[in-house]
Amino acid sequence: MPSASASAIGEQLHRFGLARDRFRAAICRSTGLAERELDALEYLERDGPLTQRELGERLSLTSGGVTLLIDRLERAGWVRRTPHPADRRAVLLELTEEAIRAQPPALDHYHRAVAAAARAIPPEHADAVADFLANATAPAAEGAAVLRTSRAKP
Repeated sequence: MPSASASAIGEQLHRFGLARDRFRAAICRSTGLAERELDALEYLERDGPLTQRELGERLSLTSGGVTLLIDRLERAGWVRRTPHPADRRAVLLELTEEAIRAQPPALDHYHRAVAAAARAIPPEHADAVADFLANATAPAAEGAAVLRTSRAKP
């Protein structure tokens, strides 16, 4: 079987990004979440409990902006604030059990399908796929940092 060209792989990654964007928009419509709120929930799901500062940095939000966002998510029952075990001045944000249970079935299906696709990668190719994804992720993270910095300048 012929291997895919670099341009075909790049095109497929772009299609994946667009499909995931549509999926996220559908999740927001079905749950009533704003996209930034969904972003916050995804960070908490992936990274576990975070301080407001850590979450604000990931979301490129000001201190006040992240406080308002967390207030909304807490009122809706998606997150809770808990005391930070090592810093009396900070609180940790974490998903509630209700948030975990309330995931739309389509999201659970998506997570299981992605995990199955990852398991289907032949072991001899797994490192190459992981490297490709890391190399494709890095410029997006760098671009976000550059834009965040340039936006902050007068």
